[in-house]
Amino acid sequence: MQQRNNFLVGVILLIWFVISFVTNILGPLMPIIIETYGLSLTMAAFLPFSFFLAYGVMSVPAGMMIERLGEKRSMLIAFALNFAGALIFAYNPQYSMALASLFIIGIGMAMLQVIINPLMRTAGGEENFAFFSVMGQLVFGLASFVSPFVFTYLMKELARQPVSNPLVGVLGGLVRNGLHWTALYWLFSFIFLVMLVILALIKMPAVELKEDEKAGAATAYLELLGKRDVWLFFLGIVAYVGTEQSLANWMSEFLKRYHQVDPAAGGANAVAWFWGLMTIGCLLGLVVLKLWDSKRVLKMACILSVIVLSGALFGSKELSLWAFPAAGFTISVMFSVVFSLALNSISKHHGSFSGILCSGIFGGALVPFIVGALGDWIGLRYALLFLYITLGYLFFIAAYAKPLVNNKTMILKEIFSQKNNKAGEPRLD
Repeated sequence: MQQRNNFLVGVILLIWFVISFVTNILGPLMPIIIETYGLSLTMAAFLPFSFFLAYGVMSVPAGMMIERLGEKRSMLIAFALNFAGALIFAYNPQYSMALASLFIIGIGMAMLQVIINPLMRTAGGEENFAFFSVMGQLVFGLASFVSPFVFTYLMKELARQPVSNPLVGVLGGLVRNGLHWTALYWLFSFIFLVMLVILALIKMPAVELKEDEKAGAATAYLELLGKRDVWLFFLGIVAYVGTEQSLANWMSEFLKRYHQVDPAAGGANAVAWFWGLMTIGCLLGLVVLKLWDSKRVLKMACILSVIVLSGALFGSKELSLWAFPAAGFTISVMFSVVFSLALNSISKHHGSFSGILCSGIFGGALVPFIVGALGDWIGLRYALLFLYITLGYLFFIAAYAKPLVNNKTMILKEIFSQKNNKAGEPRLD
């Protein structure tokens, strides 16, 4: 049994928080960026495209690089890239710098996500890995929930003269060209610098990768890419991440455009609750997947998501403000179900297959870009109907999948029977 390193587990959870805090702030910023630079929806769509393109490009190479350089050195490189990416935009807040910044930060984040799970298994002990994995998802969701509120607070504070919070005052003093929202990128730069210092000072255990965590040889990738199922599940990840990021990135702009909702207040609040309800949905999903087959859960999630999306796009302002965040709840289990169905559908090369599936995060670049391009042509409301196609494809995956191993389920009768048996057991004291 491995000895648990609680301090390192805490550092890893902090890294999860930082990844999410920075990654999912683009949605609340989108309407303000569009207004600042006078962008079309297509030009604005290049922002998430740049970030998630890095994920698609780096997921597999990152795994190979980490096996060669080790976890600590790779994490230092990743945070150095994040720091450089945030700083170049904070110092020179131009549209072209924003594209470069997001691509560089995306490369760093892709590297961190490849490192984090094997390191958590080693630091927390394999017997505790499932618990800490769920804890990591909770921390990830919490950061996504908190970051839009931090953005709202910064905007309100910087609008005051004088600024009452000294830290916000320092960030405001660094802002260039009077673009108060770019204070976030000075904050990100500071956070990344702190993480670099922390990681440089701590010791990390050697991580022995399990077979399903290894990047794999080129022959394994070639063999997998020759299988139809691999491509179908890869496109499933593309469809899910594309749906998630399209909602997160275009939600605030939609609410501003069609319902005159302030992006720095109501729009940011909607995005925050989108991520918050997604976290709650993930927790509930742990219970639901014990009661229902995962394919059935995925089908129901797709149907509910279509209903909620329709309400968000064609309902009143009040319904839209409720339905967009609710979509976070309805899609919450999709990624984990598609990923597990994929891995359970092949008998070998799980590490290489995981790398291919993670490359499907590129959907976060592709689908929001398609929605943005369509939005300039037919309007954002009708452009978001493209998500019916991605949700329809996920429903197809649920119907098509034939996993070699199904998720273990229990009927309610069994659960209550177990509780009654435990209640009837004699006390030992």
